[in-house]
Amino acid sequence: MAFTLTSKSFNDGGTLPKAQVHHAMGAGGGNQSPDLSWSGAPEGTKSFALTCYDPDAPTGSGWWHWVVYDIPASATGLTLNAGATGGAALPPGSKQGRTDFGSHEYGGAAPPPGHGPHRYIFTLYALKTDKLDVTADASAAYVGFNIHFAKIGEAKITATYER
Repeated sequence: MAFTLTSKSFNDGGTLPKAQVHHAMGAGGGNQSPDLSWSGAPEGTKSFALTCYDPDAPTGSGWWHWVVYDIPASATGLTLNAGATGGAALPPGSKQGRTDFGSHEYGGAAPPPGHGPHRYIFTLYALKTDKLDVTADASAAYVGFNIHFAKIGEAKITATYER
């Protein structure tokens, strides 16, 4: 069975709904993380990590919108707005990393007006470890570095958004 990631909030390749757009920076959205579901995790999966990344942000290095790690292997999804501050709706033991907004929560789309469409790539990683050895204030890039060395599989879904 293939390792897949899906969402009830948007279709792969579709437009990110206003609910998943940031409420700050003039974007005027709901800033709710999307509903996500997965299946077909590789054998040996001990935990999951999820990232949302915009490679089109005009920074020279993209923009990290969401980082969740230490998601238990028993989890099969994240509910709508699970990425709220504090992470109370995340599966037990899950942690939210620091995004490029500087917070530990989902940060929705907020591309500069007139910059064209941006891609929001949600990637779920199946990991061969129960926990990532990172500090609570680690950057998304550092968490990603650790994900890379523990990864045994990945599944992606992408949406676009522009203002």
